[in-house]
Amino acid sequence: MALALIDSKSSSIPANLIPLIGENYDLKLTQSIQNLLVEIHKENPKFSHFIQVFYDLMQAQVDPPLESIWVYAALTFRSRNHPKEDPLNRISAAKDLFQLVSACSASVSSLKSIALLAPVVYEVYNVVVDLFKRDLSLKAEKKVMKAVQNLVGVVLGYANVCSCKDLGENDGSTGSSLITPFADLIRVWMNSNEGSEFFLPLVSSDVFRGLSEREGDVGYLAGVVIAEVFLLKLCLNFKLGTSTKELEMELRTWAIASITGFQNFNLFEVLVRMLLEKTLPVTSLLSSEDEVLLRQVLYDAIILVEYSFLNPERVIHLPAEHMKSIAMKRLIVTHEAVEYFREHGDQRRAISYVTAFSSSQLSSQIIKWVKNQIPEEDSAIRSKGTSPKALIKWLLNLEDHGLRVFDDSMENFRTKLVHEMSKSDSEKPASKLDSKKVDDDLLFYIDNNVDKEHADEENEKVNESMSAALVAAAHTMTSSEKRGRKRKEGKTPEKKEKIKFVKYDLRCNSDSAGGRSSFINNDSLNSGSEVENPLSDEDTE
Repeated sequence: MALALIDSKSSSIPANLIPLIGENYDLKLTQSIQNLLVEIHKENPKFSHFIQVFYDLMQAQVDPPLESIWVYAALTFRSRNHPKEDPLNRISAAKDLFQLVSACSASVSSLKSIALLAPVVYEVYNVVVDLFKRDLSLKAEKKVMKAVQNLVGVVLGYANVCSCKDLGENDGSTGSSLITPFADLIRVWMNSNEGSEFFLPLVSSDVFRGLSEREGDVGYLAGVVIAEVFLLKLCLNFKLGTSTKELEMELRTWAIASITGFQNFNLFEVLVRMLLEKTLPVTSLLSSEDEVLLRQVLYDAIILVEYSFLNPERVIHLPAEHMKSIAMKRLIVTHEAVEYFREHGDQRRAISYVTAFSSSQLSSQIIKWVKNQIPEEDSAIRSKGTSPKALIKWLLNLEDHGLRVFDDSMENFRTKLVHEMSKSDSEKPASKLDSKKVDDDLLFYIDNNVDKEHADEENEKVNESMSAALVAAAHTMTSSEKRGRKRKEGKTPEKKEKIKFVKYDLRCNSDSAGGRSSFINNDSLNSGSEVENPLSDEDTE
């Protein structure tokens, strides 16, 4: 009926005179995309006409739909016939694509600007994979690697500046929805015989399915794109020849600074969902040993830091059920990380994860959410600990009594957890986790039994070190001016070992009302909180 309406209008008014506004615009865009998809399947497709059609659609609105820019950029880029053999030429082509996309999206929302980078990441990824397969001379390889790293850095900086602007709008967590199914948009960029998931090569299949579940949410797509560039940057650092210990420290500091700088809930969610998979989606870029190290770095960045942008008051625009689902996934990730390092003999890291979780807001949020669902007569049901394992046991017990805690998306994980807990109960009690102090660089700060007169001086030195490290790491993401301020400490250490759980909050500081600016201001680090080591017999069973 709608198409008939536009056809009847076209019969009396020339197509080029029909105003591209309102319903006319949506119909024209949808119809043009469908016509293009038909043309793609022809033996000798011709796209020159479509370039002008989508250019007009892109220019017809100040903030046009993502689809118009996406298709126009794809057709224009394909028409330029860039060389496909020499790595440097391919990197140059990817750079041209980035400049084309960023120029076309100058007037659109920040989330659209980031989401539109998906084809750029796809092109850069293919160059990197091909580069690792080539047998280049050392000099040529260094030259190409430098060019790739520079481009990835530029893309990261652009995405970060867009995220910084978006913080004043909606915390970068929500966005408009696509008019066209994402699978159809992918076909504009890929050959028909390639699977759609290959277009987002650095995310897991679960993350990719999320695009359909969210009905093409642009904000979620933007988070996926950031996650891809984030992982690509980390993977490239493995090729620098740095020692393992030094590399781990550098990657962890950079990852924490980047997550804090972006303050993007969807980025954090994507990383959590990927950590639930058996392997990270980087097998084409890293060896199995390097993948393990990268997973360890991501565990540290996700578990050991309490990011301020995840506070409930900062994400009130998200559905409560969504927040609960992500909280449960974070709980499972933490539990699996603890069990993994216990099995591999790294008791200190396992302790650091348990301690960080027990003293975080996440633990108390989950308990509060669940207790609000427990009838008053069952209020005596209490959790026997705040470690991930103890909390999961409690939740599974509540489910046995009819309370639904794990949603459908976590059914497979629930089955696995039930098996693990029953197996654990049938075996002899595991030895208590080593209660000795954890490495300083894992928990970032440990306040041991120091004299009171030296406490403030030691705290100040540690805070200076952490602030400098995070700001230095964040500096690699954008060339904008950055500023950091040490957080203040006022508590006196007690005799018991205490852990200072640092809350990072590198907030945006706009230089102008509407400009995209740097993401660190003078209040870059919030004050931390001291908590006693919460490990108990129940916590570490």
